[in-house]
Amino acid sequence: MMGECWIISVPGGNSTQQKWQELQAPTVGAGLSKNFKFTIPDLKVGTLDALIGLSDDLGKIDGYAEGVCHKVASYMGEVLEQQKDRVEANLKVNDVSYLRYVREFQWNKARYPTKQSLRAISESISKMLSQVDTELRSRSTSYNNLKTNLQNIERKTTGSLLMRNLAQIVKKDDVILDSEYLETLLVAVPLGLTDDWETNYETLSDYVVPKSARLIDKDEEYGLWGVTLFKKVVEEFKYKCSRHKFFCARFQIQR
Repeated sequence: MMGECWIISVPGGNSTQQKWQELQAPTVGAGLSKNFKFTIPDLKVGTLDALIGLSDDLGKIDGYAEGVCHKVASYMGEVLEQQKDRVEANLKVNDVSYLRYVREFQWNKARYPTKQSLRAISESISKMLSQVDTELRSRSTSYNNLKTNLQNIERKTTGSLLMRNLAQIVKKDDVILDSEYLETLLVAVPLGLTDDWETNYETLSDYVVPKSARLIDKDEEYGLWGVTLFKKVVEEFKYKCSRHKFFCARFQIQR
């Protein structure tokens, strides 16, 4: 697991190198830490009033940046799912680990010119964070939609009979085709109600063809039956089935 990283500001005095050496002795020498220089270029400080006016905004930007970073880490955990132990290894900045990025930090003068005011630089950083946040939401939505679609496909191919694509189960021989009066209705019957179905399906409505019920397929929860009846009583039959907790579906064979 990666260690904790602190950024510490130390008054430079007449010699920043001297202050650096003074910091090294009591920390590194005592085995408390490993120290790295965090180099920041000379920036246009401006007036005291400008700094005071900027201080509140910097606090908000800092909080916003932390929130966006947490979102990125959380999103990474969702994507990796069963490999969440690899989250830290995949959280990179400019293709390096975030800890190494901090240790070897270099100011990006092309993106944040030091000739700009602190106000302009802070606004650029805020805009960049907003872009990252927007892109993250977009990618998260796309990922969740894709994941849902894959789950739906999986349910249709390996789920219960209520969810599966019947076109992968029912064959032409299982249904009546091209009849002006008759139709084959598909009924999913809970396995615990199989006896109830076989005993009563012929009497759920008039014009049900006797002995026409045929088991097409079954899984751990349901049996899929085909039953033949006259088209004019299909809706009545479906209603009676629902009262017995049988699930009906009309099915057309693709020619």
